[in-house]
Amino acid sequence: MTQTGGFIPATRRPGVLGVHSVRRLAMTVPDVEVARRFYSDFGLDTVAQGANLDVSIQGQAAPCITIADGPRKRIHHLSLAAFEDDIPRFTSHLRECGVERLAPPPGFESNGLWFRDPDGMLVEICVALKTTPDRKTPALWPASTANSARAPSRTGASKPPPTRMSHILFFTPELDRAVKFYTQVIGLRLSDRAGDEIAFMHGVHGSDHHLIAFVKSEGPGLHHCSFDVPSLEAVGLGAKAMADKGHQRGWGMGRHVLGSNYFHYVRDPWGSYAEYSCDMDFVAADYDWEAHDNKAEDAFYVWGPTPPIDFARNYEVSDE
Repeated sequence: MTQTGGFIPATRRPGVLGVHSVRRLAMTVPDVEVARRFYSDFGLDTVAQGANLDVSIQGQAAPCITIADGPRKRIHHLSLAAFEDDIPRFTSHLRECGVERLAPPPGFESNGLWFRDPDGMLVEICVALKTTPDRKTPALWPASTANSARAPSRTGASKPPPTRMSHILFFTPELDRAVKFYTQVIGLRLSDRAGDEIAFMHGVHGSDHHLIAFVKSEGPGLHHCSFDVPSLEAVGLGAKAMADKGHQRGWGMGRHVLGSNYFHYVRDPWGSYAEYSCDMDFVAADYDWEAHDNKAEDAFYVWGPTPPIDFARNYEVSDE
């Protein structure tokens, strides 16, 4: 297998079974055209595929989000990527864990392994390129020099597009159950948690501090998808550009404690969020990250504005 963007062998932890990347999130929304405008404004490519909409990082063919029309915003499935030689091992592993294999859903035929997690979310593990970085991605900072003006003009500032999907945060009614399943069955590892409220999980073959995270709620659902940008200024420029296009609701900018990344969240039309993220902590494939149970105050942020009162509200449950 090769890493996206070149013929460089992807790193892996030898002998350890685990997915290496988030490949795609598929969901339904009431109006696909509204979704197209939102994600295009956010800086992603959007292409119609029949009745569906594929959303991808600019310049990349493989979609990171697929959207179909439906009566409500709902997660359809989560697709996770693994190395080709790990698929037979996952096949045996799922059987040993008592996880029922399912047929691919209509319209998403593949040679992957399909099953449901404890919250009922449909999950696929398939062969795909490693899109998580193999090493810490350095953030870009302007040179600190004297006798020169370093800020761009308002008219000259351009918003760098996201470079990759960073992570996804899901709602779950049972945090410990979700962590156990994604550890024992999927092969992720716990990075940090805060009691029974939130947990962050990374990939064993080298990934950001979290590929997948879970936050406690009355039921399952999507809280946000996060996209990496190269600098703190890109976070700010993204937030300003989205506000200029009418997407003013959200939270940021600020900095998280767990993961250390700088952030700005933009609320999407269905009550969840898309996040601009920069400079997250990284866990190398050959490093054993020590997970901690953190104080509730550290589960959120170091600095930033007061979050919206409904920031942690699960609209997929509360609107029913």
